[in-house]
Amino acid sequence: MGRFDRRVAVITGAARGIGFGIAQRFATEGSSVAILDLDESAAQDAASRLELADGARAIGVGCDVVDGSAAEAAVQRVVDELGGIHILVNNAGVTRDNLLFKMTEEDWDMVMGVHLKGVFNMTKAAQSRFVEQKYGKILNLSSVSALGNRGQANYSAAKMGIQGLTRTLGIELGPFGITANAIAPGFIVTEMTDATARRLKMEPEELQRVNAEATPVRRVGQPEDIAAAAAFLCSDDASFITGQTLYVDGGRKLG
Repeated sequence: MGRFDRRVAVITGAARGIGFGIAQRFATEGSSVAILDLDESAAQDAASRLELADGARAIGVGCDVVDGSAAEAAVQRVVDELGGIHILVNNAGVTRDNLLFKMTEEDWDMVMGVHLKGVFNMTKAAQSRFVEQKYGKILNLSSVSALGNRGQANYSAAKMGIQGLTRTLGIELGPFGITANAIAPGFIVTEMTDATARRLKMEPEELQRVNAEATPVRRVGQPEDIAAAAAFLCSDDASFITGQTLYVDGGRKLG
């Protein structure tokens, strides 16, 4: 028996990176998985690559989480095709990094829209089903950048906003059998951090080395590290934990 047998998990932005890592961990532990991504073909391809436990299914769904009607339609499609929804992981995200005096309104609005409005839209769509069945697990992806990071005024503000939203969801939804928590990853090796390296005119391996040296455990993170924490927080083992943000950063922010 897997701890997610007969569960259905929806994971946004899961065609690659951290989201795909979480999807794979949940699928391995018995969950049926809906991978949501802006690009439906990428979502479907990712779903086809999941290694599923016996009896589990996977689908890929195109969804712009910034659009409330699209979020509602995506959740309804998951319910129709997979038979329900029990777990929502709000992972979709973008970066538009720049120093404040160079940052445009479009840079600000794009990051705020995907991270904050996207979480709001998807959570609102899922919570009505969760309330009805008196059960649900919500996990939001924050970041250590919530604590402040040069060149990321938009991203830092959005990621700290997610932590405040998560606390409020814990208060409001707890009486209905729903928990809401967040994970704040540190440096995780993904296509996004590789792109950051190139923007800094560095090779990805060099940026990884620099970050590993500055981290107490002396390594950088992998999507599997976040997936392990996500699996715990979305399981019934964590039923007495809500409104919390877990920093998964190898101790980087301890100093």
